[in-house]
Amino acid sequence: MARILITGSADGLGLMAARLLVADGHRVVLHARDAKRAREALAAAQGAETAVFGDLSSVAEMRSVAEQANSLESFDAIIHNAGIGYRERRRIATSDALPHVFAVNTLAPYVLTALIRKPQRLVYVSSGMHQSGDASLRDLEWNARAWNGSQAYSDSKLHDVILAFAVARLWPTVRSNALEPGWVPTKMGGRGAPDNLEAAPKTQVWLATSGDAAAMVTGEYFYHQRLRTPLPATRDPKVQDRLLSACARLSSIPFPA
Repeated sequence: MARILITGSADGLGLMAARLLVADGHRVVLHARDAKRAREALAAAQGAETAVFGDLSSVAEMRSVAEQANSLESFDAIIHNAGIGYRERRRIATSDALPHVFAVNTLAPYVLTALIRKPQRLVYVSSGMHQSGDASLRDLEWNARAWNGSQAYSDSKLHDVILAFAVARLWPTVRSNALEPGWVPTKMGGRGAPDNLEAAPKTQVWLATSGDAAAMVTGEYFYHQRLRTPLPATRDPKVQDRLLSACARLSSIPFPA
């Protein structure tokens, strides 16, 4: 029986994964944007242990989520599932003056990875759209570029894969992998999404808990429990180090050795 934290588990794929984990007998800690949503998540995922809360668009609240998580028992696995989609029509600035999409999808998993005690496994939920991401990592804050919501989302999902592989390289005792769940009909994906919703949360659950040899790996990228080739730049240590340095600068939180 594993103890698992899932970010963004008040609804969507995060909630679906939480329910699967609870049904399998695991100890699950949920995460939601605020205390009200956390209570609702606990009601929706009967059997989950507790929930932490905090708005992952704010560095201060990212820190708070990490502090809440560290006040609990250590985790066997953390699933970085929280994310927002590609439909923002303008650059929405957060309280830290960062693009909303970048803060939630890129910086939050970085900060939580850096601040929460190392688990045995880390799982980062990316997207097939990462293949269109900008691996140059220029203008992460979208100060110079004309805003493009789809590109901002693709960039952030590329960052998630880069982060997963950086962690795999720098923390060899932690199994760190990324996955794409498919384009599924969730609130983010939209009603017309063609992929299998029921299958979508299974890979993150599998990577977090399975003893299968195929899941006991690190630095890999999956789709429906099968290896898939990510954008080649994700495996470049120089690209990985640039992303870590940028996130450290923007959050004022260095990446731990």
